Amino acid sequence: MNITGIICEYNPFHLGHLRQMEAARAASGPDTAIVCVMGGDFVQRGEAAVLSRHARAEMAVRCGADLVVGLPVPWAIASAERFAAGGVALLDALGADSIAFGCECGDAGRLRAVALELLKGETREEIRRELRSGVSYPAAREAVLARRLGGEAELLRSPNNILAVEYLKAMAASGSAMRPLAVPRFGASHDGAASGGVASASGIRAMLRRGEDPAAFMPAPALDVLRREVEAGRGPVRPEAAEAAILYRLRTMSDQDFQALPDGGEGLWRRFMSCARSMPTLEQVLEGTKTRRYALSRLRRMATAAYLGVTAQNQAGKPPYIRVLALGERGRAVLRTARRAGALPVITKPAAARLDAPAGEIYALDALAGDLYALLYPDPARRAGGGEWTASPFIMPS
Repeated sequence: MNITGIICEYNPFHLGHLRQMEAARAASGPDTAIVCVMGGDFVQRGEAAVLSRHARAEMAVRCGADLVVGLPVPWAIASAERFAAGGVALLDALGADSIAFGCECGDAGRLRAVALELLKGETREEIRRELRSGVSYPAAREAVLARRLGGEAELLRSPNNILAVEYLKAMAASGSAMRPLAVPRFGASHDGAASGGVASASGIRAMLRRGEDPAAFMPAPALDVLRREVEAGRGPVRPEAAEAAILYRLRTMSDQDFQALPDGGEGLWRRFMSCARSMPTLEQVLEGTKTRRYALSRLRRMATAAYLGVTAQNQAGKPPYIRVLALGERGRAVLRTARRAGALPVITKPAAARLDAPAGEIYALDALAGDLYALLYPDPARRAGGGEWTASPFIMPS
């Protein structure tokens, strides 16, 4: 059986995601198993997802995915480079033959050339020299690539191209044999307005905040899950609901806690610590810490890591297990093969899992993230803890 992997967040699942999945299956054959590695209750942009990871995984399987596994929280809230490396490692452990990714470019060969250039030692050193002038990493990267690759550097001005390049870097660095499938992005741009009947995930989240119905932009099975979760008081989750808890955590952290945060190098953790202890709102903390070199997205991830207890050490290495969130019949076959291969332990019933350190520590962080996420549900009666230790995967009815 051919297996095509997708690294995703589905926050929430929309028509563009469905078309990407259909394009991936068309490129690989109708009997291809679509395997998704999905970010968790807290996502890469450094905030809470609009629905729980279990609900979003169910959306994906109801809309055609065969298996959805979770990207553990240290990688789910990491930089694009670590996020991509974690996802690629899990797809390799699951035996994926190819990886499909949406991008503005649509040309895997051009993106791969950029990825290989960024892996060269001399290119990385040149970027470090550029950074010493005080510019942001994206600006330094583009300046160096413009000198080395000319106009190809402009590919990294588009957000989905950036992630695609990170996937290709991770594959090259790890020796992955997966074949890249570049799928041109459909409809709305990242964070852009609806176009061609497709709205971006951020556009749909904005609609939900305004109390609007996103029915025109979501497949019916995904919309059914969304409506069920809203009626049950488990959504839509608003990231700002966590602000007081995040500020509490920041104000009770020690100097050593701040120093241990991911991406706090070059003294950034000190600046962040100073603002966190003195400013009245989270947005002011982030704005006070931000400089021309350090983007808000990096600081949001640091704040979320602090809230969840994730350290730089937790993000080292690769995800140590496969946590199954949802599956169909072909997904069962993928899991049987993965279990036989034994690259990583497969978790379907967490309470019965036996994970040694550091895998056990990582799963405990995942479980804590689920507990803290539950505190953000609109209905207080739904905010019980302990759910990640008892939750079973959604299984698509035959």
